Amino acid sequence: MQRRKFVKTSLLSGTAAFTTLAGTNLAYSAISSPFGEGNSGKYDYKLNYAPHFGMFENHAGKDPLDQLKFMADMGFTALEDNGMMHRTPQMQEKIGDQLEKLNMDMGVFVLDKGGNSANSLTAGKPEYKEIFLNGCKNAVATAKRTNAKWITVVPGNFERELPIGVQTANVIDALRAGVEILEPHGLVMVLEPLSDTPDLFLRHTDQTYMICKAVNSPSCKILYDIYHMQKNEGNIIRHIDWTWDEIAYFQIGDNPGRNEPTTGEINFQNVFQHIYKKGYRGIFGMEHGNSLPGKAGEKALMEAYAKVDNFDV
Repeated sequence: MQRRKFVKTSLLSGTAAFTTLAGTNLAYSAISSPFGEGNSGKYDYKLNYAPHFGMFENHAGKDPLDQLKFMADMGFTALEDNGMMHRTPQMQEKIGDQLEKLNMDMGVFVLDKGGNSANSLTAGKPEYKEIFLNGCKNAVATAKRTNAKWITVVPGNFERELPIGVQTANVIDALRAGVEILEPHGLVMVLEPLSDTPDLFLRHTDQTYMICKAVNSPSCKILYDIYHMQKNEGNIIRHIDWTWDEIAYFQIGDNPGRNEPTTGEINFQNVFQHIYKKGYRGIFGMEHGNSLPGKAGEKALMEAYAKVDNFDV
């Protein structure tokens, strides 16, 4: 599969840059910049932030393609859509074409039925493994339509009747079979430790790091979700450093609340600067809500990203 490089070729240090939207042909009405009265245009972010559908619906309307236009015109260079596999093949192709047209990258989508509470990979049951592998096969087709590379995988729930070592071995075995499907297509499953419930098997960065090392494939890496890991283990920068060579993707959400940066306790400006200086130029999925409703909330979200993106390089 051909992949577009998502490394930015023009970066600004510590200052906002604006370009006019004159001449654009958009389905939504004219908008004003969230970065100050009288400015109409986009912010030149240092990092590759990926909003999700619905995040700017009050400005762009409900049509996903119009929302993509709005994201691009506001300076965002990627999209994240967890539910992409549930969209029709026709819509997937339209989204992929629109991303290509706007020179935007596709972030993660979630592997459908690929290890969850109903078919946890920890149990070692052949029928659960088969469901997971079929999900990997279907994900290949979705990725081709959308020019995607990363697929979120959650191994499922902790199996209380099995020792932790046996559960871990079962997960590694299933993932090794999964990468045999994905690796020839250049696709990467990114394992996401979560904080949603203590019933989940995968909850910590070091645990995920160990599993990725055991699978030993470029198609099995870590999705480091800053929100979830702040809740489960804290010490964000050190955990990122300890597991750096297996991290392929980041997601964002402040804690508490799981909304945009600056609404909680995490110093995103420092975290982003640290990740940038380590050389990461990949996608940061904006997997969070808006702290305020309506257009005002959408503008506040963009202002927050402009603030935390304003770090020295």
